[in-house]
Amino acid sequence: MRELPGMRMWYSGLRFVVVALAATVCLAGEQQENTGASQIRADDSAVVLPSAGTIDERPFFSSRQYPSIAYSDTASNDIAGKLALSVAEGNVSLPFDKNNGYLTAVLNALHIPAESQSVVFSKTSLQSHFISPSNPRAIFYSDDVSVAFIRNAPLLEISAMDPQLGVVFYLIEQAPAERPRILRSDSCLTCHESRNSMYIPGLLARSMGVGTGGETRPQFGNFLSDHRSPFEERWGGWFITGKTGTARHMGNAMLAENGRSAGEQKSLESLDGKFDLAGYPSRYSDVAAVMVFNHQVGMTNLLTRVGWETRIALDRETRNPQEKAAAERLIAADARELADYILFADEPVMPAKFESTSGFQTKFEALGPRDKRGRSFRQLDLTKRLLRYPCSYMIYSATFDALPGAAKDAVYGRLWDILSGQDKAPKYSKLSAADRTAIVSILLETKTNLPSYFKPL
Repeated sequence: MRELPGMRMWYSGLRFVVVALAATVCLAGEQQENTGASQIRADDSAVVLPSAGTIDERPFFSSRQYPSIAYSDTASNDIAGKLALSVAEGNVSLPFDKNNGYLTAVLNALHIPAESQSVVFSKTSLQSHFISPSNPRAIFYSDDVSVAFIRNAPLLEISAMDPQLGVVFYLIEQAPAERPRILRSDSCLTCHESRNSMYIPGLLARSMGVGTGGETRPQFGNFLSDHRSPFEERWGGWFITGKTGTARHMGNAMLAENGRSAGEQKSLESLDGKFDLAGYPSRYSDVAAVMVFNHQVGMTNLLTRVGWETRIALDRETRNPQEKAAAERLIAADARELADYILFADEPVMPAKFESTSGFQTKFEALGPRDKRGRSFRQLDLTKRLLRYPCSYMIYSATFDALPGAAKDAVYGRLWDILSGQDKAPKYSKLSAADRTAIVSILLETKTNLPSYFKPL
């Protein structure tokens, strides 16, 4: 049959849709959980503001379709969406590479360093059937966007942080095209809107028992990882390079059917010899890069959840003034959780001295911002804790700045209560006087629009 004008583009688009749907259907048969995900409902009158429970304990009380959220119906304003528009208009070119498709071009366009490469060999993603220890999934990230690559898989996956919507997901077909399309896709929400992502569209960092083929064995361990996680529960299904001393963790380990190790767990200097590295831009899955990513996953999800809950609570209060007390209680409770996370209040002491060997630490620390003494919240410690000055660098993010005023005011109030020493709860005792003084000093010099009650200590 003679190809009509435009038919090639139509076939390409159809193939993209079919591939994305096939990947989603395949994933639905995997072990991923979606219990408790927000149900789509148009009747916002059914929303009841919670009176108890922490964000980690309770499901999201509304849905992404609530009018003041409108996740799926609102145009995104994130870095990946802007790149998609630039490519479509011909202002940015994305060269196709025979080994990794559009990966290198996308990383360059989004200014994501190759040193952030964090490698997962468990079958836990949209395209899980392409993942194995010999063909793992590599995640690359900056503060507001991450890219996931699997060699020979049909799709390159992008997760970008929109200041209002939270995480927005995109897919690119890994096939040569003059102007490859970067398409927003809610199909990723099959897993990325679940209990594991705080019930909102968010990021995931899972740790579980994994067999020699990458198959998941959650009966031998099934955890979520952020900076609060015990180290012995971290990184199941992840390659970890660098130095971790005598620390016990689940990284690099593969299990037999009886749950016993299928080989001795070893520290890895690099990924050399673990799989064919063609197409992967780094030889590492650096322990520091993975730890920073774990922190960022939790922070991203918390910022989204707190922002959403505050906006809904304020909307409910406007519509029903009798809900004011409930709204204020919810905002204050959420602020406490977010402030604790920002200050690493629940971070366990590191069990050994770690060392970043990939160049990630140098790249990450160079981003700043720094105060007049050269101090930054991006400086890593890696001896007793992740950061030298335990305050999240994501306090500078557009998403933090876009929090509703009521939420941001409450978070700043909690931060000051803790840093000034007014709150003397035992959980904050790990913050020494020197830590508090340094954090406040750095904030005063580097964070814009800080409340006036922040004063040098």
